Amino acid sequence: MQQDVEITADEAPEELYERRTYTIDKGQEPMRIDKWLQAHIEGATRNKIQKGIEAGFLTVNGKIVKSNYRTKPGDDILLLSLINPEYTELKPEDIPLDIVYEDDDIMVINKKPNMVVHPGIGNYTGTLLNGVAYHLLKQNPGLSEDELPRYGLVHRIDKNTTGLIVLAKTADAAAHLAKQFFNHTVKRKYVAIVWGDMENNEGTVEAHIARHQQNRKMFTTYPDGDIGKHAITHYKVLERFNYTTMVECVLETGRTHQIRVHMKSIGHTLFNDWEYGGDRILKGTVYAKYKQFVDNCFEICPRCALHAKILGFIHPKTKKEMYFDTELPDDMRLLADKWRNYVGNNQS
Repeated sequence: MQQDVEITADEAPEELYERRTYTIDKGQEPMRIDKWLQAHIEGATRNKIQKGIEAGFLTVNGKIVKSNYRTKPGDDILLLSLINPEYTELKPEDIPLDIVYEDDDIMVINKKPNMVVHPGIGNYTGTLLNGVAYHLLKQNPGLSEDELPRYGLVHRIDKNTTGLIVLAKTADAAAHLAKQFFNHTVKRKYVAIVWGDMENNEGTVEAHIARHQQNRKMFTTYPDGDIGKHAITHYKVLERFNYTTMVECVLETGRTHQIRVHMKSIGHTLFNDWEYGGDRILKGTVYAKYKQFVDNCFEICPRCALHAKILGFIHPKTKKEMYFDTELPDDMRLLADKWRNYVGNNQS
């Protein structure tokens, strides 16, 4: 009997996995665990299930088991299952990557703007994973394209968001990192520039997030908690520019568009976030000179002003704490400079 699915594929968050729990019925005859799971998960192959079990994604009564474990009535099964990105073929491409750190188990990459993380409908080439595939083949000339790992992606950031993303190079590393993301022990700090002068220097937004009922490409908040998934974002003001504010956002959860949706919900849409209305003047004056200034700002940073600045986690093999910090990308740095100068000139 399946009890719950914590995260569903149609509302896939930044963490690309789902958590399934099952309890074996009293009348169930003993059966190999891999066969039982194959019978209860639509579209799952036995080979894929066995690889997941070997990687440590499965526990029975809180303990890791092997594929030949035979189920018993009352067994509690927990399965962390990576959600496959929407692609069937991954073509290696020679794409420049800003690799911040790499060893035999993981890669940490500082993603540039306007880059999709993984191939999908409308974006089959030019993605970060296409570049990673090329990089891995170059490292291992004897490796064929069919042997490229598909389990390396355990979280993602939006196309127009820049910053740090970690990928696993082994199944064991993927399992270890996925569990850290699921348990919310990964440290993630973002820097954003939002519309408006925030009332408080710091605060917390706690509101459920789900797809917008009218526009399925967007997400929105449901404060009553009846719809969507629980989400928490902590924020702190870094610098004020009168009509915009630079903030640091710390994630406790990893829902799709979480920062963008949470900031909009408190009246501070991210600057130039066209999907959520941030690509027009939301705060400021009516003067033509100000409008021209803002248009120039949009040209300087032609995307949502959001950067994944800090990423911290426990290394899957050494068990040491890893901590990475990046500078703001050029477009956000120049945008902040422009607002800073505007404020200074209008106060003098």
